[in-house]
Amino acid sequence: MHFFDYYLPEHLIAQHPAAERDSARLLVVRRSENSITHHTFRDLPDLLSPGDLVVLNDTRVLPARVVGRREQTGGKWEGLFLRTTEDGSWEMLAQTRGYPEIGTAFVTDTNLRLVLCGRTAERHWLMRPDEEGTPPELLGRYGHIPLPPYIRKGREETADRERYQTVYASGNAAGSVAAPTAGLHFTPALFDRLAAKGIGTARVTLHVGLGTFAPVKEEDPTKHVIHSEWCAVTQDVVDAIRATKERGGRVVAVGTTTTRTLETAARSGTPQPFCGETNLFIHEPFEFRAISALVTNFHLPRTTLLLLVGAFTGSELLQRAYAEAVANEYRFFSYGDAMLVL
Repeated sequence: MHFFDYYLPEHLIAQHPAAERDSARLLVVRRSENSITHHTFRDLPDLLSPGDLVVLNDTRVLPARVVGRREQTGGKWEGLFLRTTEDGSWEMLAQTRGYPEIGTAFVTDTNLRLVLCGRTAERHWLMRPDEEGTPPELLGRYGHIPLPPYIRKGREETADRERYQTVYASGNAAGSVAAPTAGLHFTPALFDRLAAKGIGTARVTLHVGLGTFAPVKEEDPTKHVIHSEWCAVTQDVVDAIRATKERGGRVVAVGTTTTRTLETAARSGTPQPFCGETNLFIHEPFEFRAISALVTNFHLPRTTLLLLVGAFTGSELLQRAYAEAVANEYRFFSYGDAMLVL
């Protein structure tokens, strides 16, 4: 685990996205050659081959963060929407002073009123909005984009509504509290160039949960209890993967979330349709049965995301790649640059 505590100068944590999505830098790691080269993300079509298949996670980030005050006392309050319970309540991760009583009302800075109706844990509240509507509808009107705390202390700016969302996010797949960040670099023009070269695309869904940021505190990472996330792989995607492999093409997973989804679907040996919760924990040693290549951003130390990438590259090569990225002042984390592992 020593490498997973790598040192990162604070100024390399990207606070804003690149001027253009595909202008981000791209560190290319070739496992068979044990080599590292430097490119930009718009070079991706030139780095892949006709017959390859690029698989993306089409989840949409919910504006899941709400801030406001207690209706009676004016005390500050903040909440993050996690899920809808069976009775229609919103489970929220809440932050406020004291221990509010059941029935306490809160009003957000955008004038949505919510009432505390129960708890599942100390900071996990069950709340009911006063207004009718689904969580995507209400949060779309009243919520804020839940930026990670290392980006401007989690405070959104107007541009984040667009830039912390992939261009291909599905309106029917809203459910993430964080973006599948490797996908933020794709543009419509880049998809056109991939198609023109004979490189296919396919989409899966995984709703990114809050646990994605949870640090691995155990010295033995295999003892870490990983979070579960909902994901889905359709028969069409399974057929596309099978056809790609039969013709000798590579399955290129865009992001750790896509990787987790595809490898969950392939646990029986080959990918199968899947819909449900996954608690798959990918770390060394791991047999990858679905993916052949990986596009990913640079991840926080001691996280399950970094362990996943290390399982694919091997920890020694990943250590070299991250050292090279730091030395060349790549931009790190959600709004940062990317890696392509071949």
